[in-house]
Amino acid sequence: MTTDNATGSAPVRFDTKIAVLLRDDLETWQRLNVTAFLVSGLGTVIPEVIGEPYADADDTAYLPMFRQPVLVFEGSKETLTAAHAKALGRGLPVSVFTSDLFATGHDADNRAAVRAVGRDHLDLVGIAVHGPRNAVDKALKGARMHP
Repeated sequence: MTTDNATGSAPVRFDTKIAVLLRDDLETWQRLNVTAFLVSGLGTVIPEVIGEPYADADDTAYLPMFRQPVLVFEGSKETLTAAHAKALGRGLPVSVFTSDLFATGHDADNRAAVRAVGRDHLDLVGIAVHGPRNAVDKALKGARMHP
């Protein structure tokens, strides 16, 4: 739930959820990098998650951002694998980051690394999902909020 303090409007409860699930054995820099990569695709295929552009009091324009919070979770490799399967089974949009992507240098190599491995054999280190709150909650069951 989010409160718009600038306008004094009532708290907002979103019907959908954006969630990132990270493997719990990642280094701090990896967690940040993986999170950024995972959420970058959501706005391109789900435009309704993007809010309006920002501007400051001097009319300096800034890019729009997600219109709702991004919740970050962590879990074991097994939790991540199960969440991936559940999210796909529920038809939720999913982005993936595999351990192989830490060794690649650009987008074409990233896509090739994922393409080279079957869905059930991906060495996942993170996923991002978007969808109805209950569906996302069920897909991420067993994960815990990132500290």
